[in-house]
Amino acid sequence: MNLKSDLSPGSPAAGGAPAPQKLNAKQRKAIVAGTIGNTVEWVDWALYSIFAKIIADEFFPKGNGAVALLSTLAVFAVGFVMRPVGAAVLGAYADRHGRKKGMTLTVALMAGAGFAIAVTPSYEQIGVLSPLLLLVARLVQGFSAGGEFGSSSAFLVESAARGRRAFAGSWQQVSVAGGVLIASLLGTLTTSALSDEALHSWGWRVAFVFGGLLGLVGLWLRVSVEDTESFARSRDSGRTRTNPVKAMFVEHPAATLRVVGITIAGTLTYYIWVNYLPTYANLTTGIPLKTALLSQTLCLVVFVIALPFAGLLSDRIGRRPTMAAFAGGFVVLAWPLLHLLGDSFWSLFPVQLVGMLLILGYSSNCAVIMAEQFPAEVRATGIALPYALAVAVFGGTAPYVTTWMHESGHSGLLWIYVSAASLISLVVYLTMPETKDKDFK
Repeated sequence: MNLKSDLSPGSPAAGGAPAPQKLNAKQRKAIVAGTIGNTVEWVDWALYSIFAKIIADEFFPKGNGAVALLSTLAVFAVGFVMRPVGAAVLGAYADRHGRKKGMTLTVALMAGAGFAIAVTPSYEQIGVLSPLLLLVARLVQGFSAGGEFGSSSAFLVESAARGRRAFAGSWQQVSVAGGVLIASLLGTLTTSALSDEALHSWGWRVAFVFGGLLGLVGLWLRVSVEDTESFARSRDSGRTRTNPVKAMFVEHPAATLRVVGITIAGTLTYYIWVNYLPTYANLTTGIPLKTALLSQTLCLVVFVIALPFAGLLSDRIGRRPTMAAFAGGFVVLAWPLLHLLGDSFWSLFPVQLVGMLLILGYSSNCAVIMAEQFPAEVRATGIALPYALAVAVFGGTAPYVTTWMHESGHSGLLWIYVSAASLISLVVYLTMPETKDKDFK
């Protein structure tokens, strides 16, 4: 008997848990390529919410700023309607043809739509055609984003060493937050360096052009990377499904519902705290947008740095306790955090920071916990589609709902919405099986 072989990495250790392995050079390269490619794709997606007020002025009739902003946020929400469609189509494409091809297609679509938004004339120039073109571009971006999460999450987790799956999966959210951070930085720089006239006439468009150029970098990186061994084994063994969407619903209904429950609180709090809080704080407290964006940028730096460490914690103690800490934290703290918002940097910064630190428990786990629910032949679809459905309902509508509540005089009730969503997901986290040591095929 070869004792070394029996206790090698990837075999159950004495306590029954798999022994963690170090990432090899190929795995590190895959994680870097997947992360950078995903980062630059999410720059374009995040720029829309950051420049929402300016886009409202440019693409909709002037005269009623609140109506224009709500119209802009409705377009933002409609983009999320396409995410389940993109998840079904592009997730199935990645399950049939490979993670690499799926990720290459999504970044090309996102970059192209970003360029389209940058060059679309304003409402004053071409009338109603302007918001229609904006709508089409956001639909394409929503379609791309719907497939991106499943493909990139499957790619990163499948590229991981055993016992390091949450760490590898956390880089999916590092890349998302990194894209939001770059977009936030672009917003901070343009709003600080340019006059209001320059910002409205051309400054915001430059940010979208820059985001589109970064998308081309992501395209190049994804073309150069190899596909995962997990997909190759599934393909070579004949397990590939001709209809992964049907297989997901028929063969894995409990896992599909579980992914929806896992996502509800995470997507709602993420889109409020990480994406929209600067605009919301500007609306509700009057804090200057550039001050709110500075707070967001600093909090995102902390968030991005902390994410891989939260992933390592999940690999050590498990998915359930780290995710339960996130949801339970918002159940308890949603009311005091939202009621502490004020019109100064130091009243916004701690609210954003505490919220983002809580979200670490979700963001470091979401890719890995969803990937661990499904086998390789339906993994990209299984991650993408139920996640996209939950995001469309709870994440895409979050900016609209929060703005509507403010305009209707009910902003003081926003904490109830956040707490209720968090409570639903907390129940899911506490009752789901622990998958930290699950065999991964």
